[in-house]
Amino acid sequence: MRPKTLDEFVGQAAVVGPGKPLRESIERGTIGSLILWGPPGSGKTTLGHLVAHFTDREFVPFSAVTEGVPRVREIIAEAATRLEMGRGTILFVDEIHRFNRAQQDAFLPAVESGVVTLIGATTENPSFELNSALLSRARVVVLEPLGPDDIVLVLRRALTDADRGLGSWSLEVDDEALRWLAVESDGDARRALNVLEAAAEHAGRGATLTVEALRDALQRRVARYDKTGEEHYNLISAYHKALRGSDPQGALYWLARMIDGGEDPMYIARRTIRFASEDVGLADPQALSVALAARDAFHTLGSPEGELALAEAAVYLATAPKSNRVYKAWGEAMEAAREYPAELVPLHIRNAPTSLMKELGYGRGYQYAHNVPDAYLPQRYLPDALEGTTFYEPGTFGFERDIAKRMAWWKELRERAGNTPAGEGGRTSDVEERG
Repeated sequence: MRPKTLDEFVGQAAVVGPGKPLRESIERGTIGSLILWGPPGSGKTTLGHLVAHFTDREFVPFSAVTEGVPRVREIIAEAATRLEMGRGTILFVDEIHRFNRAQQDAFLPAVESGVVTLIGATTENPSFELNSALLSRARVVVLEPLGPDDIVLVLRRALTDADRGLGSWSLEVDDEALRWLAVESDGDARRALNVLEAAAEHAGRGATLTVEALRDALQRRVARYDKTGEEHYNLISAYHKALRGSDPQGALYWLARMIDGGEDPMYIARRTIRFASEDVGLADPQALSVALAARDAFHTLGSPEGELALAEAAVYLATAPKSNRVYKAWGEAMEAAREYPAELVPLHIRNAPTSLMKELGYGRGYQYAHNVPDAYLPQRYLPDALEGTTFYEPGTFGFERDIAKRMAWWKELRERAGNTPAGEGGRTSDVEERG
């Protein structure tokens, strides 16, 4: 059922619809090197064949899964000979991301010199999988998953086309069954056609294909997830952002998608711990404990029992008050440490374990906070160059409201203390004297 013309090509109207630049280039036969990026069954290989149909160039298919660099060299040598005779070559590389970056370099000289026009098809993000030199010489075309209406159209064509499809089988399939299969195929036309064919072969000619018959042929939907590819990063990003956005429904869904897709649950647990300290912080100090406990629970129980602990942590974090004040404060403190890497520790807060150090003034004037009922004595703790700097400002949610009140009270005590130089006055405590 592979389309033979651009008018038969279903979906991707934004890319190859009437009047689109890529379509006009294909129809003129002046297409340059392309990288076709899209999910399985979205039309990458079909588009490659259609390019060949509209061009006078030789179309040479190549699989990066089953063939290697020696075959690439053979194709390029043949293309060079063909070019001398006045005809160009289109090299269609399926699954181009299966070549590592060093192997991809084999294409560069021929693409650069125009010996071949490269069309690469990939399901993986080219910015992750293809080297920059290759990307700079090819246009990246993004293909989207087909919509249910598109797949229904593909299935109806297959049921009525007697030459390429099942038209001679006299099958009956109602709209509900076709719509069900279109949705269950997750945008993959190839999967939809395979299921339809399997159901037809099981039911036989003249049969009526119901939802139940198609469900038996489909067996189980496969999660679109690759724990080493782009979807790995997309789904963990979606999970993290749902937590940050206080949406427990989204957090649970993306968590389930990752678990069902085969992601390492301990990776999810580590990211959950990170979220607790980065996005919840001191708005709810218990959040970090919950995340750590979920990791430990999964480590103890394993799958599937331990997954519930991860779900519990996800709901807790999604519904917790949020604050990134500690995260920001830590970043600013690190910047200050790098900008001022050699500031001296003020004398009054230096350690003084020896008599010589005491004679030099180490520890002199330090005030021991526990010597007063409120356990707070105003004094200076930053070096001279950073005196007065504020890294951490508490937020207005959750536990940080209490911290803000406490810090405001300490500020008031400092103001009451007046302008006494920090680190001077007061006595060194006996506890501190003993080290």
